[in-house]
Amino acid sequence: MSKTISHLIINSPYEEPAFHWHYDRETRTFSTADGRRPAGYVRATAESKAFDDPGVFVELPLVNQIRPRIKEWRRAGYPGVSGITRRLLEHWQDPTEREGRRFFFCQLETAETMIWLTEASAAERQGIEIPSDGGPFQRVCAKMATGTGKTIVMAMLISWHVLNKVTYPQDRRFAKHVFIAAPGLTVRNRLQVLIPDHDGNYYDQFNVVPAGLREKLRQGKVLIRNWHALNWESDEQLAKKKTVDKRGAKSDEAYVREVLDELANTRNLLVINDEAHHAWRVPAGGTIKGLDKAEVDEATKWIGGLDRIHRARGILTCYDLSATPFVPTGKQSSEEALFGWIVSDFGLNDAIEEGKPDVGKLTEIDLAELARKFRMQKIVFETARDIFEQMQPTWRGGRDDLLGQVIRLVERFVQSDRITIHPTGYADVKDILKKHGAIES
Repeated sequence: MSKTISHLIINSPYEEPAFHWHYDRETRTFSTADGRRPAGYVRATAESKAFDDPGVFVELPLVNQIRPRIKEWRRAGYPGVSGITRRLLEHWQDPTEREGRRFFFCQLETAETMIWLTEASAAERQGIEIPSDGGPFQRVCAKMATGTGKTIVMAMLISWHVLNKVTYPQDRRFAKHVFIAAPGLTVRNRLQVLIPDHDGNYYDQFNVVPAGLREKLRQGKVLIRNWHALNWESDEQLAKKKTVDKRGAKSDEAYVREVLDELANTRNLLVINDEAHHAWRVPAGGTIKGLDKAEVDEATKWIGGLDRIHRARGILTCYDLSATPFVPTGKQSSEEALFGWIVSDFGLNDAIEEGKPDVGKLTEIDLAELARKFRMQKIVFETARDIFEQMQPTWRGGRDDLLGQVIRLVERFVQSDRITIHPTGYADVKDILKKHGAIES
């Protein structure tokens, strides 16, 4: 046992974790433990104010119930899958097809989990009950740490669905039309690599689809929108507007034709929510302590928009991907709640212990993406810090509450083209944003 960790990386990113670092709360020491860390997350210790609070580990029982079944199903050769699915699974794991770009274990396991939930026999899945989010369509969530390759997983899931639907058009388990919702314009633009005909698409770049199946993949359609495109106005909101237009709110039919564009006539869509922690159902009453109206509005429009799409066209299933799929509770950090429908988990500690991202194997595209992320993070925090320093003297609440709200405000601003800075009493807020590159001069 040791008070410090001499080397963080103890596993291969291409194999199931064989070890994990265990922390003893009583002795405050680390030791290497055999086997994989149980699925879960660390929650702040109730009432603790220590800066080095180790937190409390909270297991995710559903994920820990599913994991061993996936492992046994894999060992058995994926019984029950379609011919197309088997071809994809073999292709994804064929070392002769990888050319030095093997998929990470966590990427394969996430895809395997979604496939197992859809194609494994009922006997294999007996006793597995995925909680609902309270809405009319099914959601399943993969919790994946930043840097573990969520976009490639999306490409794998899209390929699996589209190729199966094109090959077996009567099979209702699959969809060939995909709607992807993103939290902002930056993410939306980054996800263009998921459009099969896009230059530099991930299906070709990472050899996600065998060469002989790529024409079939192009028979599917992928539409990517940021959540603002899901915006809609209720009759109540329209009534407050000073306008002579009294037509009222759009019908669901008119709404989906506007939002879905080229997919407007399709039914039973596959939906993927990227950064899905932005997409949660607002409880009765419409407010959550500690969250401002803009955050609640984002969640309402995002999920409410998907509800309208489901009513008009039907959502076959919805895959949520996020590193932090928390449902805001308005309570203390010791009472945070994760999505109940998480079925796969590869957290930050797991990623660190596998050395991701591996700097020695990053491509030019990877480096450009990392640079963009670091620049964006720098903009957000430097801008938030400057605004915070102006506001702090007149703020009567807690320091962390103020800083957290400012950071969220800046994040929303730099990710969206529709947020307007209104007069706040801090005359040079826009100047601060310009200084740090959040908006153009």
